[in-house]
Amino acid sequence: MSRVHVDDDGIFAATRSEVVLDVLFDGRRIWSFWLIRDGVERDGGQFVAWPPALQRFLRGTTTLALVEHVSGTTVFEQEVTLGRAAPGTRIAVVNAEGKPLGLDKSNRLAQTFDTRSEEHVAPLLDSIEEVLQALRKAGIEAFPAYGTLLGAVRGGKLIGHDSDADLGYVSEHTHPVDVVRESFRIQRRLADMGYRITRYSGAAFKVDVIEADGSVRGLDVFGGFLHDGNLVLMGEIRTPFERDWIFPLGTTTLEGRTLPAPADTDRFLAATYGPHWRVPDPAFHFETPRSTHRRLNGWFRGTRIKREEWDRIYSSAHRRTAPRIQPSGLARWVREREADIAEVVDVGTGRGVDPYWFAENGVPAVGLDYSPRGAERLAEQAREAGVPATYHTFNLLELRQVLGWGARLAHAPHDGPRIVTARHVADATNPVGRQNLWRFAQMVLSGGGRLYLEFLVPEQDGQRPVGAGFARRRHLHPLSPEVVISELEARGATVVAREDKNLGRRPGTQQRRPRAGRRRICRLVVEWQA
Repeated sequence: MSRVHVDDDGIFAATRSEVVLDVLFDGRRIWSFWLIRDGVERDGGQFVAWPPALQRFLRGTTTLALVEHVSGTTVFEQEVTLGRAAPGTRIAVVNAEGKPLGLDKSNRLAQTFDTRSEEHVAPLLDSIEEVLQALRKAGIEAFPAYGTLLGAVRGGKLIGHDSDADLGYVSEHTHPVDVVRESFRIQRRLADMGYRITRYSGAAFKVDVIEADGSVRGLDVFGGFLHDGNLVLMGEIRTPFERDWIFPLGTTTLEGRTLPAPADTDRFLAATYGPHWRVPDPAFHFETPRSTHRRLNGWFRGTRIKREEWDRIYSSAHRRTAPRIQPSGLARWVREREADIAEVVDVGTGRGVDPYWFAENGVPAVGLDYSPRGAERLAEQAREAGVPATYHTFNLLELRQVLGWGARLAHAPHDGPRIVTARHVADATNPVGRQNLWRFAQMVLSGGGRLYLEFLVPEQDGQRPVGAGFARRRHLHPLSPEVVISELEARGATVVAREDKNLGRRPGTQQRRPRAGRRRICRLVVEWQA
């Protein structure tokens, strides 16, 4: 490898053969990549751009080293200065609490295991054993899977560049529907033990584990089954496999603890990572066949539209101070129109400001969102202050949650009309989510009340869409009001009021770009007649 150059845009190097490189800042691994696979040809070499997740940290000076991951050979080491920063500023890739971060194999910022002490990860290892035991009591023979099994078999340790732990199990069922039902049964058992669960799909979920310093680590539980001579395991595997390559389970050792493992770990890891699984690769990418991806999508997925993006937005919100209680325009509009409200149910509550505002002003409120961390601060504040606002996890793409919460709220006592609000929800979800939103609202409002909607609408002047930046930041897609009204009427609803507005900066304020910050919205008030 030669002609190495590092600048604000990325890393350039010439090479005759593929190589996996670790990028170290001041002696600590930050990122890993394949030079040819991840680069683009330029000037007789390969150029690899800085990952977007890392760019905000690249202001200052660091001793940057490029190290061949397998051999450990340092091929480049130099003091470099990136971006604009005060003299003497060292680049620090850390979170808000100053804890070191690195990029995992998916180029996501995380507290990778190589930055954690034995004390920090002990609760995760305890939880692995506890969850495995709970699964055994539920009749499930589970075992470490994916990177956790790879680390155990290859070296008896958690892989340094990994950031979560994985468990897997192979169900006795052979039909996807039964596998899904079993996965939800397991989730309920773990929830009863006090674990907080985030569901990925019909056959996979995450258990939140609190580490010794308060950091939250994910313990992923992937369901699988044998189908037509193939092992199917969420979320990447469908390959010819024999049952006796899994059962009876054997054992492996992870960080000094004896844990169950598939009977033939060599075959299992080859099915997961390919024949070269023994060679460390911190930049490994799964290359799931399209046929496997389609089957897994059809059987188990479809419940996480934009979930990762919103989880990323709210990943640190629960650590920050609570947001200011400044209600949305929709909330104020509701208060102006409704003289008597028994309760407000806010779908897609985000950080939970609107329910808290209603509750502070004498109206009990419920905030629902599929990304649970956003409202954690206000939920805690409401409990401590005795404010009648509660917050719950709710996913419009999981029908059981739609029906469960719809029935629960419909039968909950309330003295007067109930209001359901959904601000930028219809334009954030997909058509299935919208249909479930209408169904949920119809159930909740069966005793009287109204649904208040606000959503982004398309631009009509043929120019760059007004609100394009707003839509991109919030993962929205404009909707035609006529489409929304047609869907509502098909469910027996009546639109009793409509307001079309251009939102933006206040009149008289200076604005370099007249269209910046503006957006066109539609607000609807909807009723279902008893």
